[in-house]
Amino acid sequence: MAQEKKSRAERKVSRRQHTALLLRFLKGSKHLFAGSIIASLFYALCDMIDPQIFRAAIDDAIGGKESTLPAFVNNFVDRLGGFSYLGQHLWIMALAIVVIAAIRGITGYLQRVLNNKGAETLVRTMRDSMFRHIEHLPYEWHMKNHTGDIIQRCTSDVEMVRQFVAEQLVSVVRISIMIVLSLFFMFSMNVGLTFIAIIPIPFILGYVMIFRKEMERGFRECDEMEGKVSARIQENLTGMRVVRAFAQEAKEKERFLEQNGKYNSLWVRLAGIMARFFTTQHLLSMLQILLVIVCGCIFCVKGKLTSGEYVAFISYNSMLSFPIRRLGRMISEMSKAGVCLDRIGHVMNEPVESDAPGSIEAPMNGDIVFSHVSFAYEGSAEVLHDVSFTIPAGSTLGILGGTGSGKSTLMLLMDKMYTLPEGCGSITIGGVDIRGICTQHLRRNISMVLQEPFLFSRTIQENIGISSRDLTREDVKEAAKAACLDDAVESFAKGYETFVGERGVTLSGGQKQRAAIARALIANAPIMVLDDSLSAVDTETDAKVRKALEERFGSATIILISHRITTLSKADKVIVLDNGKIAEEGTPDELRTAGGIYNRIYDIQSGLGEAQTGAGKEAGHEND
Repeated sequence: MAQEKKSRAERKVSRRQHTALLLRFLKGSKHLFAGSIIASLFYALCDMIDPQIFRAAIDDAIGGKESTLPAFVNNFVDRLGGFSYLGQHLWIMALAIVVIAAIRGITGYLQRVLNNKGAETLVRTMRDSMFRHIEHLPYEWHMKNHTGDIIQRCTSDVEMVRQFVAEQLVSVVRISIMIVLSLFFMFSMNVGLTFIAIIPIPFILGYVMIFRKEMERGFRECDEMEGKVSARIQENLTGMRVVRAFAQEAKEKERFLEQNGKYNSLWVRLAGIMARFFTTQHLLSMLQILLVIVCGCIFCVKGKLTSGEYVAFISYNSMLSFPIRRLGRMISEMSKAGVCLDRIGHVMNEPVESDAPGSIEAPMNGDIVFSHVSFAYEGSAEVLHDVSFTIPAGSTLGILGGTGSGKSTLMLLMDKMYTLPEGCGSITIGGVDIRGICTQHLRRNISMVLQEPFLFSRTIQENIGISSRDLTREDVKEAAKAACLDDAVESFAKGYETFVGERGVTLSGGQKQRAAIARALIANAPIMVLDDSLSAVDTETDAKVRKALEERFGSATIILISHRITTLSKADKVIVLDNGKIAEEGTPDELRTAGGIYNRIYDIQSGLGEAQTGAGKEAGHEND
């Protein structure tokens, strides 16, 4: 019992959340949907008038019976000459039907136009809102959620909500009017037959509610599985190079077929549920119509119902049974929309990045101090353990360490990609804790070149100049020259207008890294971080880039993270990380003679270089 009460409470909360979210998205399209509802109202009224014209034609105009129509209608007919006159000139009543049909056509057209405009405005608002919200969600959130699943929420789920609002929700008004007016006219003609008509309706509604939960659960499973399939496709398309390089096409195909097979089986099972539901629902609805037709005939034979009333009653009963049949589809679409709104709400309810109260735009050209910094990713062991060091303003710091030693984590914390929890130390710039610095200001003043440079599907110029729209071609070329990329770009047929494929696939690894460096250089930030971003270039280019950095950023604070000793050789200071702790710290010369990790790596890399040089000489003698 307690669990059931909890479940009902959760459903109420969920419905309130769905309503609030939908109202938020409807901002900008509410007036269009309101116009559509009004047009739908007139359309429904036209549907109600037609049976009354048929009834009056059969009973009053042709049959000569006393009219039971409202007084204002009878007064209007009297002005035309009365029902006897209309019986002799039935074309007038036919003309009335044509006029009603014309009004129905106009209101139907307006309803569809306004509804479609409202639906497309709703979709635009939803996608704009979701994209804007996703763009401001923490980096940590993006690391936890699959890109394919996020895309599916912004596309398929949004489309499903649009369909529900446009095709079902707006129809509720029309259906409500049809039910109320149909019952009103049916009761006015024959109370007994009306009660017979509505007896099956509670059974139909009860049947619908029983299936609703099962359909909602089925739609949720299908939607979640569709997100997984989308994520699998996105992952494979993005990593196509790796798949081809390791000849994993067959294996990845099997994994996709397995995932898609599960998705297919879920839909097949749901299709079976829906087939049983709609078949039974239509059967019950048809039985209700048959019951009214048979009982109506009996009432006519016994004189309790006139021929005109019988024809009108059958028409109104059809209008009553239509919403009941439509209810099944509405429940089905409501279940889908509810699941989709849940998934969209999961994204929209996530808190965006926000600055602490009183955050300031502090000067960013001061000393950078890491003080007793400790950090662990959620659900993982501690990555950094009590790390402390200082980077004087305008100096170059080199960071060396093995994979997983915490090098990149330090920079992600400094850029507030991950929030450093309270009690886990502090990071200050110019004496100001970064927690109290505006995030956008902080990131604008830190140029980061990450381990895996990401290039957008745009031109080379657009990729390099992404930080500002006011940059000229000369600004871009100057940054490209500093990154030793200009010669390579000029060799392309379209130069800086060369279109870069998705994730920069048309460029080599070294060219992508240099393009990312040029993009960072053009920002002219007082702090620059190169996170192993010269690993794909040769040592000669490495030296040229470092020299260009020294010339271009003499006053900037530069942080070099690298596995290559030569890259760190000109740094003012180097720290060596080992298992999340600072194992060594000093100038390159001091560390080279200290006999520690740095010296060992230096000897290994120097030895490899000598071995390669010797091998090259031997190969040269053989060729001679």
